[in-house]
Amino acid sequence: MYVKTLLIALVVAAVAGCATRNEPAPAAQMDIVDTAVAAGSFNTLVTAVQSAGLVETLKGPGPFTVFAPTDEAFAKLPAGTVENLLKPENKDQLVSILTYHVVAGETYAADLAGKQLQVATVQGETVDIDGTDGVTVDGASVIQADVGTTNGVIHVIDEVILP
Repeated sequence: MYVKTLLIALVVAAVAGCATRNEPAPAAQMDIVDTAVAAGSFNTLVTAVQSAGLVETLKGPGPFTVFAPTDEAFAKLPAGTVENLLKPENKDQLVSILTYHVVAGETYAADLAGKQLQVATVQGETVDIDGTDGVTVDGASVIQADVGTTNGVIHVIDEVILP
């Protein structure tokens, strides 16, 4: 009887362990795009990345540092701005704006603490980073730093920065 109970307990434990495999992976096991999708607060950014044709790039090996505006940050833009940028004829402008939010390599908040820097973006221009009182990027505040991904790091910002 004891052996039968032990076997049943092992089977139940094994089945319960299998059930957890369908849960989303933690951010450190997902790339930048999948992490943004899973977060649920970057729907506008994800839609823009898809419209710009940048999904495969941001799923690539990187590493990248992404300053990711939230849906609320996009909502601060003038009415109609996002809808206009998502039009096919404005793809180049959208790509420019999105790649302005990306820096090659991994940069963590601790790397920026106490510093004022100009950092080149993938878009080609530089962003002003101020780490002397929290961290800001071109005036946008980093509201969540160091979200780890398999191909870089995301810093959540409260505004869309423009080149």
